[in-house]
Amino acid sequence: MDLSPVWLSLKLAAITTILLLLIGLPLAWWLSKKRSYLKLVIEALITMPLVLPPSVLGFYLLLAFSPQRGLGKWLNEIFNLQLVFSFQGLVLASVIYSMPFMISPVKSAFQQLPLSLSQASYTLGKTQWQTLRYVLLPNIKPSLLTATILTFAHTLGEFGVVLMIGGNIPGVTRVASIAVYDSVEQMDYAAANNYSFILFAITFVLVMGIFIYNKYQVKSPLE
Repeated sequence: MDLSPVWLSLKLAAITTILLLLIGLPLAWWLSKKRSYLKLVIEALITMPLVLPPSVLGFYLLLAFSPQRGLGKWLNEIFNLQLVFSFQGLVLASVIYSMPFMISPVKSAFQQLPLSLSQASYTLGKTQWQTLRYVLLPNIKPSLLTATILTFAHTLGEFGVVLMIGGNIPGVTRVASIAVYDSVEQMDYAAANNYSFILFAITFVLVMGIFIYNKYQVKSPLE
């Protein structure tokens, strides 16, 4: 059994999760504070991957980053960067597709924190960044962990988006979900079962970990 698609899926999920932590935390915090039409537009765009068919999102990403047109052509000519049918393209697509799984739980957690918590921090001379890092984030650890695990697990099982923008290149873009599809097409059900079981087992352990942590954690008095 070729395990390279499994390792590639794990690598993709890990990189995507790290990037979304860096992008999603400040964005979720900003969204939890703002009250404007711009916020509504951004929230709608972030939520779209939850309701759009993955093939639709993948198709538009394929058009946007095609090396023959628009942004993709500019990236290819200026930076010699081709996102279509490459691992970098898979990362970009996964970040967009998994973004709501990171941002929505974290934003909701920020909104549930009492406003007096931030105000007390500012009164003590803390900056917004210090307040976010040392005051707010420690009080949303359960939600942050849930968002991180869900993002990782969701990215691990992606199929439509990664197939559209990455294709099926062994060792480059052939992740485990695509390996399952290939095995079924070739009527190699034993291989399909092996890949499926590995994905199922990893995802089950991750999700069970969330429930166990949330059940036995010591809750903050602010939550």
